[in-house]
Formats: sequence, structure tokens, C-alpha cells
Amino acid sequence: MPLSRPLESSYDVIIIGAGASGLMCAQTAGYRGRKVLVLDHANKIGKKILISGGGRCNFTNMYTEPSNYLSQNPHFCKSSLARYTQWDFQGLVAKYDIPWHEKTLGQLFCDNRSQDIVDLLMGECREAGVTVRAKAEVQKVVADKDRGFQLITSQGEFSAQSLVVATGGLSFPTMGATGFGYEIAEQFGHALIEQVPGLVPFTLSKKWLNHFSDLSGVSAEVTLSCNEQSFRENLLITHRGVSGPAVLQISSYWNPGDRVMVNWLPGINTDDWLQEAIQQRPKAQISNVISEHLTKRLAQTLCDYGKLRLLTDNGRKPVAQFTLAELDALADELTNWGLEPTGTEGYKKAEVTLGGVATEKVSSKTLESQLQPGLFFVGEVLDVTGHLGGFNFQWAWASGHCAGQYV
Repeated sequence: MPLSRPLESSYDVIIIGAGASGLMCAQTAGYRGRKVLVLDHANKIGKKILISGGGRCNFTNMYTEPSNYLSQNPHFCKSSLARYTQWDFQGLVAKYDIPWHEKTLGQLFCDNRSQDIVDLLMGECREAGVTVRAKAEVQKVVADKDRGFQLITSQGEFSAQSLVVATGGLSFPTMGATGFGYEIAEQFGHALIEQVPGLVPFTLSKKWLNHFSDLSGVSAEVTLSCNEQSFRENLLITHRGVSGPAVLQISSYWNPGDRVMVNWLPGINTDDWLQEAIQQRPKAQISNVISEHLTKRLAQTLCDYGKLRLLTDNGRKPVAQFTLAELDALADELTNWGLEPTGTEGYKKAEVTLGGVATEKVSSKTLESQLQPGLFFVGEVLDVTGHLGGFNFQWAWASGHCAGQYV
């Protein structure tokens, strides 16, 4: 619930956006004795936090490193991440006795529900004397050399010496996401990096869907590669294309027209595996051999499609009947299977927004604009995007905390 502190008109700091980075910035500044107001146009505080992680909030990652982030300036995130680490946020979680568990690959989730993280942030804001208001739409921002920033909102007019833009990106428009933060950035002369959906499912052609649609809901552990990046996690077949952690990860490196290469047998020496099958099961149909590592339905469907259809006689060819050249071609097709997305499912299904406010005129130490004194940018609105797995939350905590020390 919003904090029931009476609204005044003058503050030291106003933060636009009551999400992860905004609330972290607010509590940090509040503990420094700053008078802080947080405004959010949504009807509920922390809406994207609440739906994250399937409702259990993947709040950080144990293995957070700068290499887990995409940006035109890959060095920009280093300072914030070094000064507020995943262990620092874990300490805050421990303070509130929130039970958590590691799922896979260092991903830390709440045992119970995402609301626990929102309650933590609101509890810290309350303790730090921060005022937080929902249903407060900012309509206009004006900067004055003497009076700082003047904000006209649906709840009245407010002023502050420091203004923090923590508005997030464009993903999940049904949660109230808008491009307002980008408009403020441009108003004060900041360049924008093109925004596109990130960590997003792929859509595929009608031909592909007609063949694979019966497998909607089937998943497999694969390695996906595109533009010199690769991820080994699950791929999920959907009624519109493919999703799952591996797809979401590689989507951030994909450009329209690119092929994504699928290794259906990650971690397997295909030459040894096929030779072993010839020795032990020479009469076995190749689709049954492949189904040792994939579901039977998926193995058969792959054998009925594209090059594999001719190479395997629709999966019926006994493994011992393959020539050496055919075995090489089979191994290559199963480990370098081309996927050609027609597009993505867009912002409505994207976890994050790639691009945003260019970092070249923002201080990596303070997150303050170098064009407009007193203006700060934190979290997803900046051109810093993490991998799937808690990295974007850690960027929110780190950038919000660091800006909160200077506002």
C-alpha cells in the first residue's frame, strides 16, 4: 500500500517510478536525511516486481558480473555493480527474514511470493521517511536554475533540487509501461539508443508452425547460438514459435533476418554416441536412437522435417545403414539445426527493453546527467540490459543505490 504521509509541495528529491530501482534509490536517499517523494502513475506499487519470476521474484543472481549485461558502453555498469553487490541485497532480504532458494545457475527466488520483496522495499522506504504515491501521473517537468525541477502531476505541483528518472522500459505495457522516461531524457538533450524487446519469445513461419504445432508445450535442453553468443538452457515449443530460457537469452543478441543455430544434443560427443548406437543397437531406427536424448514425439517430428526427413527416411532408417558421410551429415544437422525466426512476440511478452537512454552523457559513478545538473537516471530506462536470471533486478538495486548516495 502507498505510504500515508501527507503530501507537501517541496522536496529534496523526487523520483518518477516506484519500481525496483526507484524504491531502492528512495530508501538510500531517505537514510541520508533527504526528503524524498516517489511518484508512480500505476494504481499499485511495484507491479512488475509482483509478476516477476512467475510470482516469486528472481531478485538477484549469485554470479552477477558486468559480462552479464548488454550496452553500447559495456563498462558503464561496472561501477554500480561493484559498489552494491548481490550479497548486499541478500543482506537486505535476510534483514526481513524472507525465505529464498537458488533455482538454477545462481538464480535466487523467494520461497513464497514476490510481494515479500515489495514489502521489503516499502518497509525500508517507511523507515527512511520516504513518501510514496501511486496514481500520480507526471504531466510536465520543467527545470529552473534557482528552484530546481518543477513537476506538474495529477496530484498537484511539486518541486525538488534532484529528479530521478526510474520509469523502466517498454516491456509489459499492460502493467502500465510507457516511454515517458525517454521523453524526459530527450527533453534535456540526451540521446537514445533504439529500443527493442529483449528476453522475448520468437515467432516462426506458418510452415514451421504447421509441422511443430502439435508439440506446443514440449521442451528440451539445447544450446542456442547467434552472433557469437550461445546459451545452454531449455527451449519450449509454443503455439506461436519457441520460448523458454535459452530462447529468451539468445533473443537479446538476435537481429531480424538472423538464423539461430540449435544444438539438440548439448554436451554429447555425437561421433561416439552414433558409433556406440551402431555397435549396441544396429537395427534400431534412428528416430528411436535420437529419442534417447529428446522426447519420442520431438525426435520423430524433427526426423519428419527439412534435411533430416531425407537423411533419415522420416526417422525409419536403421542406424547401421548410415554411411560415414551420412553420419557426419546427421551429426551436423542435429548440432547445427537452423532456426529462422520471423520476429518476436514484442513488448507484451518481453521481460525487458534493450536500448534506452545513452550512457555517454551520464556519470557511471553517480548516475547523474552531464547535461542537466540534478537529473539522474537509474534502472532499465538506461541502455543497460541484463541476461535472464535476476541480473536486471541486480542492476536496478545497484544503480538505484548508487544514485541514492548523490541525489
